[in-house]
Amino acid sequence: MAFVKATPYARKVARQYHIDLTAVKPTGPGGVILERDVVAAREGRQKRLEVPVTPLAQRMAKSLKIDLHNVRGTGIGGKISKADVLKAAGRGAGEMAPGEHREALTGMRRIIAEKMAASVSIPTVTVTTKVDVTRLSEMRDEHNRAHAHHYSFNDLILAAVAKALAANKRMLCRFDGDGIIYVDDVNIGMAVALDEGLLVPVIRNADRLGLDELSGVARSLARRARERHLSPDECRGAAFSVSNMGVFGVEAFTPILNPPDSAILGVCAVSDAWMIRDGVPLVRKVMRICLTFDHRVMDGAQAAKFNLSVREYLEHPESLFTE
Repeated sequence: MAFVKATPYARKVARQYHIDLTAVKPTGPGGVILERDVVAAREGRQKRLEVPVTPLAQRMAKSLKIDLHNVRGTGIGGKISKADVLKAAGRGAGEMAPGEHREALTGMRRIIAEKMAASVSIPTVTVTTKVDVTRLSEMRDEHNRAHAHHYSFNDLILAAVAKALAANKRMLCRFDGDGIIYVDDVNIGMAVALDEGLLVPVIRNADRLGLDELSGVARSLARRARERHLSPDECRGAAFSVSNMGVFGVEAFTPILNPPDSAILGVCAVSDAWMIRDGVPLVRKVMRICLTFDHRVMDGAQAAKFNLSVREYLEHPESLFTE
């Protein structure tokens, strides 16, 4: 790149207004660019970009025929934003720009938004544990080949969670101002994804159900959730939820609490991975479980212990298949 002769002040002004000095006509002695030359270039628009502006604001200004030189930027360093362009066009920041459209929040979407906003105010931590589900997968396949009632991975995970909660009852709690409320019943919320949002029906007394019954209840709740046939009471009463993103191929994520629950277990996809067993490398089926918990009511060690309990049931699944 050729060296451009310019005074220090001319260079400072050029940087301030984002002016390419190679496009400036010099008038100083010996072809040196002076401050007046930079100002003339700015006034003559002899540069690519005269003002700092976001790409979206620049496109909007072009569409609305707004001269960015007349827009006052309110962003960092005076950068012009979408709101600045809309204000210059006499519109509010909430008004639609070209290419945008508004979709009103439905009752379900509005409730979800309110719950998630409340969840953000809760101090949470997520712990992740890797689980070898090779044996679980083998036993599931053996069962499904021999029986009319087939089990999904989600059925088996719910069964493992129910047993782990029964053995770790202090996980079933919720924050209550200056105290903690503990719940006796193992009621598990099960996240069901819909096109327009999420419903979390509750499997009641999940630890008392055999695998066939648990599977049947879970499928019935999921089906009726998608058909919008759930009653409000069927989505209440849980202190713990399960969100299975593995069906979408998700390998790791941070689930968000569903208030007033104090914990939620995120279930991830099963994939093949190398593992060392007795010094021998083997290909195993592996998945991750990600537990997000309310740090006001429990600590990391308690959450990690629970994850290990779930892992124990999933890696040694014989008890899951015993009615």
